Amino acid sequence: MKTLNILFVEDNEGDILLTTEAFEESKIINIIKVLRDGKKVVDFFENLNDIDEIPDLILLDINLPKMSGHEVLKYIKDHEKYKQIPVIMLTTSSAEKDILQSYKNHVNCYITKPIDINEFVQAIIKIEDFWINIVSIPKK
Repeated sequence: MKTLNILFVEDNEGDILLTTEAFEESKIINIIKVLRDGKKVVDFFENLNDIDEIPDLILLDINLPKMSGHEVLKYIKDHEKYKQIPVIMLTTSSAEKDILQSYKNHVNCYITKPIDINEFVQAIIKIEDFWINIVSIPKK
């Protein structure tokens, strides 16, 4: 069975709970690391020593404490060692400026979080299905 190492960057406890529960209900083995602010993400990557700890996929919110999701995305995509990691911007913002800035900084896709809980869970399940069953992710 395929295992996906996911870095989930989110500061909203409700969204963290819903997302992790949606991933746990699947038949796929996921290792989910949750970081709650942008500065912790940069610190995480700056201190990475083990290639196995490099995430296969990053779910990134825009509105984060200490450092925005846009800044984190730019940091990741500007680093040769990490720029191949698929990054999904998963955020409440549907502002055109946020969408445009995300794609300018090479986000792999942009998803506006559904407000309805059931729709949110379904979106997470679809993300997982797409990134595990359909897409080929580069090996580390």
